[in-house]
Amino acid sequence: MLLNLHVKNFAIIDELEVDFASRLNVLTGETGAGKSVIIGSITIALGGKITKDMIRTGAEYALVELIFSVEDENDRKKLEEMDVAMEEDTLMISRKISKSRTINRMNGENVTVAMIRQAASLLIDIHGQNEQQSLLHKAKHLEILDRYARQAMQGKDAEFAKVYAEYKHLRQELAGNEMPEEERLREISFLQFSLEEIQNAQLIPGEEEELAQRYRRLSNATDSMQGLSEIYQLTSGQSGSVSEKLAEGIRILSKLSEYDGKLAEFYSQLSDIDSLVTDFNRDISAYMDEFDDGQEELAHVEKRLDLIRSIKAKYGATTKEVMQYADEISQKIERHQEYDAYRREQLARLASLEKRLAVLAEDVSSVRKTAAKQLEKDISQALIDLNFLQVLFSIQITKRQEYTAAGFDDVEFMISMNPGEALRPLGAAASGGELSRIMLAVKAVLADHDKISTMIFDEIDVGISGRTAQMVAEKLSWIGRKHQVICISHLAQIAAMADTQYLIEKANDTQHTHTEIRKLNQQEAVEELARILGGAEITDAVLASAEEMKQLAAQRKEKNNEAEPDKA
Repeated sequence: MLLNLHVKNFAIIDELEVDFASRLNVLTGETGAGKSVIIGSITIALGGKITKDMIRTGAEYALVELIFSVEDENDRKKLEEMDVAMEEDTLMISRKISKSRTINRMNGENVTVAMIRQAASLLIDIHGQNEQQSLLHKAKHLEILDRYARQAMQGKDAEFAKVYAEYKHLRQELAGNEMPEEERLREISFLQFSLEEIQNAQLIPGEEEELAQRYRRLSNATDSMQGLSEIYQLTSGQSGSVSEKLAEGIRILSKLSEYDGKLAEFYSQLSDIDSLVTDFNRDISAYMDEFDDGQEELAHVEKRLDLIRSIKAKYGATTKEVMQYADEISQKIERHQEYDAYRREQLARLASLEKRLAVLAEDVSSVRKTAAKQLEKDISQALIDLNFLQVLFSIQITKRQEYTAAGFDDVEFMISMNPGEALRPLGAAASGGELSRIMLAVKAVLADHDKISTMIFDEIDVGISGRTAQMVAEKLSWIGRKHQVICISHLAQIAAMADTQYLIEKANDTQHTHTEIRKLNQQEAVEELARILGGAEITDAVLASAEEMKQLAAQRKEKNNEAEPDKA
């Protein structure tokens, strides 16, 4: 049950808070007072589409909060399965809307809009003009029949939907893998060529980097030999070389060291340097004598590098990626080579699923047809209760050529509004006002089959008056005995039947206009009823009529309670 609504900075609402009661709650007020805005705020809180103009002019954000009492154990379990932390059987849903983002919460935890909508589907049903228009579509008729047959269905429809999803996926997979034999053989040949090319390359991790380094060395071998030769010229025993200069220095120091011990140290150091230069010259000479320009090796390295880089250009940026691609190719080849066996296996599985679907679809259809007969009777009676005295209502079930996720049944509601008229689809036979009452009849029937605790009706009284309005009011009151009903209305008959009545008013000050809502006591409810009856001028006679309407409504509700004890 919806316990509380709190709205702040939403459209023309500055801030308001209202506690709702059980049974029939009726919201009334002057045209333009903001009744639709209040229902709109509830819709937004339950995951409705948001636009930025919803934020009140001059405000930074808009906030809508709903507090529900969740008494049904199954609903609590489903909410807990959604990871919603329940607090003493209470659920708070809130949405804070700013110009940059929207924050969605359930019991203080951030959640997705999809989670809010899923939770809302367990707790509340909002009936507005859009929903009654949905009666024009056959898909809605199937949904209504399945809701009515939910208990008798015992999950058969859910099982069918699961098998159908598997069946559809398998068909799509087979269609995607469908390939003519000639094309399949060409594909195998191409894949085998690619795999052999990769395998023959025998790639080794890190090989390209090592070969690149060898290539740089080998490709510069001539320059290296020329440089070594020039160095040898500078350091060998030729005229003017380092070795010759060192020999001259050693000769001079050899004589001088006889006169000074310090010079003997210089002689020793220079002799050591001469030995190092001699060793250096010998090593360079040996290297040049044995030098191989490496042209053959260079050609081999260059060829190998070209191969590696060609393979990577085709199949992957790195050796690892190339090998992964080779694995994928291998698997594709295997699938192609085993295609016939694979296809036979999948076709056998598809045939098995088709048989299973056929059995389940027949089971689902049988339950629907049985339920449809009773639903016809229940809706027909509900329509009579709503002043469709000569109505004929029928549920037509035909078989589709192909399965859908709901089976093979095509369900359509047919109606005849007047004696002698043939049954026709709802859209062709009913006006807008009649559609509204037909939807109310459907809701009244489903009220005995749905566990949804709260039902909201907006614009349910469009195009009706007089006796019909009275019967609509009584039907709403009857639904209110088993569900919490929140109804916005302009009709005195509906307001009179209210168990709890609220007045929505537009208040003005020097700066802005805002909407307010307040619960009415018994006397205020009579005065509001008189306003609806009398318009601009409320006379004593109008007040007396309003008082009488409230008394008659109370008597009617008491009589109905005696006729059928309250199950709520």
